[in-house]
Amino acid sequence: MAKVKVNRISSVTDPLTGLPAKQIELVEVRDSRRPEGFPPSDEGRVIQGMVTQLQSMGLMPQLRDMGFAKVTMILTETEYDMLGMRLDVNEVYELEIRNGGLQLKKITEGT
Repeated sequence: MAKVKVNRISSVTDPLTGLPAKQIELVEVRDSRRPEGFPPSDEGRVIQGMVTQLQSMGLMPQLRDMGFAKVTMILTETEYDMLGMRLDVNEVYELEIRNGGLQLKKITEGT
């Protein structure tokens, strides 16, 4: 089981039928607690400060903003309706892959 977040929902055209469709990209949500990337020396602190400054200027992506693509689906409008749930960007779900199937379960606040 993995936690995934809806990263993007785009309107596309199904290349086979020409009908409107939705492209849904789910990215894995990983624990944001990770060891510091630079050694705890004077040089490491200087480099960390420079990286932080570049990130604040938008010249370098923030690690928390980087997603690891887990599933990308392209569903026709009919298939999206059959999904039985409305997905919104930034919502978090549990993704369970078992016995050849995928199951999404919305994670509610406080769990």
